[in-house]
Amino acid sequence: MTKKERSIAVLGAGESGVGAALLALKVGDSVFVSDAGQVKAKYSSRLDQAGIEWEGGVHSEERILQVDLIVKSPGIPSGAEIVKKALDKNIEIISEIEYAFRHCNGKVIAITGSNGKTTTTNLIYHLLKKAGKNACMAGNMGRSFAAEVANGENDYYVLEVSSFQLDDIVEFKPFISILLNITPDHLDRYHQSLREYADAKFNIIRNQGDEDYFIYNLDDEVILEGLKSRSIAAQQVPFTIKKKVETGAYLQGDSFQVHLNKQPLTMSVHDLALQGKHNIYNSMAASITGRILELRKDLIRESLSDFQNIEHRLEFVMKVHGINFINDSKATNVNATWYALESLDKDIIWIVGGVDKGNDYSMLNELVAEKVKAIVCLGKDNKKLIKAFKDIVPNITEVDTAKEAVRIAYAAGTKNDTVILSPACASFDLFENYEDRGHQFKQAVKSL
Repeated sequence: MTKKERSIAVLGAGESGVGAALLALKVGDSVFVSDAGQVKAKYSSRLDQAGIEWEGGVHSEERILQVDLIVKSPGIPSGAEIVKKALDKNIEIISEIEYAFRHCNGKVIAITGSNGKTTTTNLIYHLLKKAGKNACMAGNMGRSFAAEVANGENDYYVLEVSSFQLDDIVEFKPFISILLNITPDHLDRYHQSLREYADAKFNIIRNQGDEDYFIYNLDDEVILEGLKSRSIAAQQVPFTIKKKVETGAYLQGDSFQVHLNKQPLTMSVHDLALQGKHNIYNSMAASITGRILELRKDLIRESLSDFQNIEHRLEFVMKVHGINFINDSKATNVNATWYALESLDKDIIWIVGGVDKGNDYSMLNELVAEKVKAIVCLGKDNKKLIKAFKDIVPNITEVDTAKEAVRIAYAAGTKNDTVILSPACASFDLFENYEDRGHQFKQAVKSL
């Protein structure tokens, strides 16, 4: 733990901001929460119950610019006016995960990547709980890291961390860091630069030492390029489905092997609860983590075979008159949708669309031509999507509600077809978030 700060301003009153404020209260820091937007009732009530002062709809600059430390929520860009003014006054600005780390005594396992990080985080948490470990899961999904630290001590903190959260770290140092993949995402926040986005992801290893571990995807070209220019102190443990490695995980036939601690672990891919090539990668990363922590091999195999997938990620909803409905609302970028389409058989009716984050849809062309029979665009502005696919799939329809999307998709389907909501886009044009989009989709399916 570091010394206590005197006064803190938390910018943003969402999950991470409220978590940081509750932690500040616990460790004895003076805290004030400020959000330029409207504060949701569930967060304002938590702040009120804790007796934490807050404001919404405005940033009181005079007060904010007098603090010793600012904890910035990940959704607030570095170019925000209040952030620039604080930097001009040499006020330290850190992320919520950095603040939580400064007051955390447990071991941190941090997972990042453009795709698969929520699934892998859940897998590792599942492993630890089955092993009877004192662990919690937090970060970019569910409860914030700071809220969990404020809630009490854990031996392990399994964190999903985004590039936005990693942008403002100083001392944050995971015992195990995992980098699953890097594909174009959130480029609007990084000046349309894949390199800037990749640099943010690589922040996860910046402070690691030789007693720490870095687990990474050896098949990802952007990761390999990023490794060339970096000196890495942590012990490197790669995973791959393309070659054999002496230390790490690799695919051999229908099984993958994990070589670590001189005791190989073998797992049949047919026994994995999560199918599809992308989930082999996720399962490998989780298995390596389990072996680093010296969990029993049979417990790791059992955990990977009985794991229940997370909501909104390739989630089977139900079958209606022989047509399968799958909710993949969490697929908010093109690469996530590629994985979804890749894991399904032919005859797909694809519901896609939302807020485009600078997407390049061309990587989907081959899969769409091979597997998709109809497209339903669910978004306010679908021009880019229609232009990308009109010559590949003539049957394209535009809708602006989940209910209408499901109705049109159902009408286009026949027995053994699959309707999948895999938007490849953010949800904020028509929905509150990807969860809201997924819930509305599932409700519409159940209403057929």
